[in-house]
Amino acid sequence: MPCPYTPRPHTPKPHHHQTTMTQELTDLRNYIITGRYEEALTLLDELDGMSKKATVRAIRSYAVRLLVHLIKNQVEQRLTNSWAASIRDSVLEIQDLNLKDNKNSYYINSDEWQEFLETALEDAVFAASGEVAGGTYKPARLMEMINQDQIISLAQEMLDLTYSQSGKLLRRAINQEFAQLPGGEEWNLESS
Repeated sequence: MPCPYTPRPHTPKPHHHQTTMTQELTDLRNYIITGRYEEALTLLDELDGMSKKATVRAIRSYAVRLLVHLIKNQVEQRLTNSWAASIRDSVLEIQDLNLKDNKNSYYINSDEWQEFLETALEDAVFAASGEVAGGTYKPARLMEMINQDQIISLAQEMLDLTYSQSGKLLRRAINQEFAQLPGGEEWNLESS
């Protein structure tokens, strides 16, 4: 006797954000075509808010990544090429994401990082606990082991560079910051 149930092939559903954005753009187009400008402006404000939230979320992700590698550096007292690359790339990505399209303002101003980093630190400790010393420390223990103020200060110093340096100058400045980290003494050399 044949099975009465035949499973349907799995078709991936579009990401919720994509579906919402597509619908929002369709609605915006319809509002403009039909002359409903107030509704179009309201929808534009909503889309702008969604865009800002997504950008800040991406910045936060890179900030957590930066903090994870600073935690690993502090606890293990060394700086691997991989960690240096992750720190450098995180700072460069944050600089790129943080500068608004108008090239004159930022999503996160230089005086707003302290609180932002303090909030991100807990997530960074949780992520780092799986990596530091082969994952031997639970997050609570790792939080006790680290000098939180020093890690946040180091991250703040690197992020401050993103407001005053760009291009090769920023990359050189990050290398100079590496020279201040345990195991990073040779990073201040100009040769590659």
